Amino acid sequence: MTELGPVAWPPSPMGTERLVLRQSEARDRAAFIELFASPEVGAYTGGSRPRDELEGAVPEVPGRRPGFFVIELDGAMIGVITLDRRAAERPGHVRPDAGEAELGYLLLPRAWGRGYAAEACAAVLDWFAGSFPREPVVLCTRTANDRAMRLAAKLGFTEVERFEEYGAEQWFGAWYPPAPAG
Repeated sequence: MTELGPVAWPPSPMGTERLVLRQSEARDRAAFIELFASPEVGAYTGGSRPRDELEGAVPEVPGRRPGFFVIELDGAMIGVITLDRRAAERPGHVRPDAGEAELGYLLLPRAWGRGYAAEACAAVLDWFAGSFPREPVVLCTRTANDRAMRLAAKLGFTEVERFEEYGAEQWFGAWYPPAPAG
């Protein structure tokens, strides 16, 4: 994946009604390992990874790069949101030159079903629209992932196409920021 693009990074931590979205820190490492070792999280992302493998592979400060947000609730990491440039060789694009910003997110299972993903993703989309006016964001998820499909609709993503990738049917949608006022 190519980097997000020219933007001041990291942005100041962003607060929502219940969450803080911020750059990763060393204190997040254990939660990263828990997230990527979780069979529930891995169900729609190609599988979980063995905890001992992650212990050896996850850096002291994981995920520190432009476009990577930690979702924090009550001082603890509960998930992550990513914005990356979608690789040109992958299916699904809305721009002729490809390279659209692609939204991704993962939350720990204990945080599921409480609206945190919607709250956090909406805040990141607002930030993105302010940093990259008029640029679309895309999202791709397995059609079998009912929760992700509902969240995409709630966030305002509209279906562009469906295709087969990673051995499963994928839903590909786009979100367009609101037109600037004036």
